[in-house]
Amino acid sequence: MDAAQSSNTAYCAECGRPATPGELTQFGSLMICPVCKSSHAQGVATPAVNAYAGFWIRFVAYVIDIVALAIGCGVLQRILIGSMFGIPRVDPGTAFDIAVLARLLGVAFLVQLAASACYEGFFVAKLGATPGKMVIGAKVVCADGSAVSLGRAFGRYFAKILSSLIFCIGFIMVGFDSQKRGLHDMICDTRVVKSRG
Repeated sequence: MDAAQSSNTAYCAECGRPATPGELTQFGSLMICPVCKSSHAQGVATPAVNAYAGFWIRFVAYVIDIVALAIGCGVLQRILIGSMFGIPRVDPGTAFDIAVLARLLGVAFLVQLAASACYEGFFVAKLGATPGKMVIGAKVVCADGSAVSLGRAFGRYFAKILSSLIFCIGFIMVGFDSQKRGLHDMICDTRVVKSRG
């Protein structure tokens, strides 16, 4: 798929199917495909669940992204603080300063947070998907099928932190929601749809 064709792709707000903007019909702020048009007009939503990326496929994408981020953050930390893991090497016989360690761990945490937010934010806003989602053939879109803005992409990253803080229940919700949304998707009004196949 070339760049011109992918930039002219929109997604149905009901089922998530890719379509050209001319094929979609507008219902309020939602863009609906011809397949869902009649049921939506009658007020009955019949989403094609297989058009949304489900829990396990998104889990695979997440693992791919974590590996890529771990390598990238390790290199950044090595450059910035001299250690890939945020912990300085202490030579035997040298006094160990806990304050220095705390500062270095704080810097390592901030490097990881900033790198992760930029990774998620820029990839989702610019390309519609992180590299992990690209590998599995999925794309992040707004509820109306439009592209995700940079602000919403960054917001979605921080909403994912909330999804993980509550014992990952926000991620587990993907397996039970009819539109395969996690808590972070609900907060930011996004969907993860299959971009191929």
